[in-house]
Amino acid sequence: MDEVKQLVTDIKKGNLKPIYFLMGDEPYYIDRISEFIEKTVLSEEERGFNQMVLYGRDVTVEDVVGNAKRFPMMAEHQVVVVKEAQDLSRTIEKFASYAANPQSTTVLVINYKYKKLDKRKALYKAINKVGVVFESKKLYENQVADWIRRVLASKKYSITPKAAQMLVEFLGTDLSKINNELEKLQIILPKETEITPEHIEENIGISKDYNNFELRKAVGERNTIKVYQIVKYFAENPKDNPMVVTVSLLFNFFSQLLHFHGLSDKSPRHVAQALKVNPYFVNEYITAAKNFPMRKVSAVVATLREFDVKSKGVGANAVPQGDLLKELMVRILN
Repeated sequence: MDEVKQLVTDIKKGNLKPIYFLMGDEPYYIDRISEFIEKTVLSEEERGFNQMVLYGRDVTVEDVVGNAKRFPMMAEHQVVVVKEAQDLSRTIEKFASYAANPQSTTVLVINYKYKKLDKRKALYKAINKVGVVFESKKLYENQVADWIRRVLASKKYSITPKAAQMLVEFLGTDLSKINNELEKLQIILPKETEITPEHIEENIGISKDYNNFELRKAVGERNTIKVYQIVKYFAENPKDNPMVVTVSLLFNFFSQLLHFHGLSDKSPRHVAQALKVNPYFVNEYITAAKNFPMRKVSAVVATLREFDVKSKGVGANAVPQGDLLKELMVRILN
């Protein structure tokens, strides 16, 4: 995120590069940077003659280079944006000759999603000398809640740890999806609002009481009644609560619990750092560790591996996922 901020700051100051090669597995930042360049470099009047958007599936590298070599009309720069440039992956290295001597009045933006340049080859080396090669990496799941908090803080909102975790568990690590939901909340709620689980439930439709976050907490507390209430809800709403996701989240939780048992320093601060979790959730691990000794945790991890395979239809084709989940909870809690 710091790299993105620096890039945006440079563009705002007019410190433009002739080539911006935006690549990587996380499309969110690729789209945001590209859109920012499209909206910022040229004035509205200049864009009509000097801004062009091309799509990788419709053009060749030679077409792009031909457009990039044009001179701007009544403006200092022209902007050429190539979207879905990954469709040019087989011939992408042909840009190397242009990158070695780019048109100084052109800002060429190449959106190369889900792929990366080979750093050993000529194109990467050429762009790195004169332009920007930005790699947009997928965030790990334990980084997304903090990303949500920072995005909202920049818009003068805050969010409770539980509400952020609900979004992560429901939407995964897809930053574009999460951002869309955050933008909806910003339309509905006034600035300075702290977003709560109630806001998430009312406006996004994620249950604040019946979700994987609450299931994990109930399992850790060995709260059998709560566990089976949630499992019953999941069984009745399987499309919104796929078992494969539940098993994955429980596997991560018990794997972290195994790590917790092995820590010599179990102070809350050290636990949060070692497990890479928000300090708000540390007490859940402390409680769960009391209810699940290390030997039991190891057995639960093995059970979860078994049910991960079953949840994907291997060896349990005819068993409803609701019944599988109930069986899993019996195995974990007994």
